[in-house]
Amino acid sequence: MKIIDGKKAVLGRLASYAAKEALKGEEIIILNCNQIIITGSKKHIKENFEIKRRRVGSSQKGPKHSRVNERIVKRTIRGMLPNYRKGRGREAYKKIKCYSEIPKEFEDKKKIISGKEKRTKFIQLKNLK
Repeated sequence: MKIIDGKKAVLGRLASYAAKEALKGEEIIILNCNQIIITGSKKHIKENFEIKRRRVGSSQKGPKHSRVNERIVKRTIRGMLPNYRKGRGREAYKKIKCYSEIPKEFEDKKKIISGKEKRTKFIQLKNLK
């Protein structure tokens, strides 16, 4: 089991690492999903996210893009897995858990710190809404 602290981590890099480890058979737990960052200009990121949110068909059809931070992270990881609906992609997807805060059971456990100080343009997931 690998516990990853997502504070100041870049979303794409974190997602690719989590996808690779899950495919190897590791159970992945990502904490502090609301503090994960997306690099780039804030205006451009918000515009693209709103375009995705508005592009929904009828009530029965998708794709649906959630505003919840944990779901955004999990969907990004899902995109990096081979066919998440069947086979080894599905098994890997089941092994990934995401939390916006740190649950009590993981407070005292050892965590992998993946974030670094960023000086470029970025936006945190909690500010994306």
